[in-house]
Amino acid sequence: MGDQPPYLRIAADIRQRIADGDLRPGDRVPSTRQIARQWGVALATATKALTALRLEGAVEARPRVGTVVAGTAAPEREAPRAPGRTAEPDLTRARIVRAAIEIADAEGLAALSMRGVAARLGVAAMSPYRHVGSKDELVALMADAAYGEVAHPAVPPEGWRARMEAGARAMWQVCRRHPWVAQIGPLTRPLVLPNLMAHGEWVLAALDGSGLDAKTRFDIHLLIYSYVQGLAVNLEREVQAQAATGLTEDEWMDGQAAAMREVVDSGRYPALARTLAGFEGGYDLDLDALFAFGLGPLLDGIARIVEGAARPT
Repeated sequence: MGDQPPYLRIAADIRQRIADGDLRPGDRVPSTRQIARQWGVALATATKALTALRLEGAVEARPRVGTVVAGTAAPEREAPRAPGRTAEPDLTRARIVRAAIEIADAEGLAALSMRGVAARLGVAAMSPYRHVGSKDELVALMADAAYGEVAHPAVPPEGWRARMEAGARAMWQVCRRHPWVAQIGPLTRPLVLPNLMAHGEWVLAALDGSGLDAKTRFDIHLLIYSYVQGLAVNLEREVQAQAATGLTEDEWMDGQAAAMREVVDSGRYPALARTLAGFEGGYDLDLDALFAFGLGPLLDGIARIVEGAARPT
């Protein structure tokens, strides 16, 4: 055992915990960051350990949940060959991008590395560089692939508002599937990605014939985009928080209950106290509901601008 690579020792430890019943089907196993902290290894080594367990069927990755114990614990078996020993003729840019997306979906963008992608694919650490020049290039390819999933209706709905709402909702669904997307590229440094440009085209085409000048049309496009991304950043932050703390959103909130009671009972925040008193059983934050709630007033405001442009002077 002492001569085994660290990632195999880590995999054996998690495998034993599954066999002992400490980790049951559906339970989250330690994330790559938790493994790295606990074992004092690099993230790439942690990724190799989880990849080894995935290859033998002991665990599986679930988007926005992380890596969990598979439906039935895998039996003990001979340790898999070290990544990098498999044939690589089928390695393509598309496979690399898909593997990277799976890692980012399950563990968050911070857990992504070129070495981790290689480990997931079971190829040599430098192999992905033959198809993708750098991590930055890989992230851009991932984002373009994700935005390519934006499902605009084949036949645009009638009216600028319906079309713009459909575009915003389609973008939100992509962020839901891939929470890390909203973390990429600030508004001041736009990403020139074909599939993201297609979203911009959809929104701007909705305003054709509105009578608005070019700057106002583009400002509206950026406002809609920023609204979606601004709420969506919280999706990835929650993934990161769960990976760092091991606590779900509800578990973390339970830990804040005493501090919140102290704030409310202090008397210094009467409006907050009155508001919280109006919730039976507490406030349940639902980002999907909040997105829908905010989109309506935003479109109402844009409608006033469009109506003003159409009004005779």
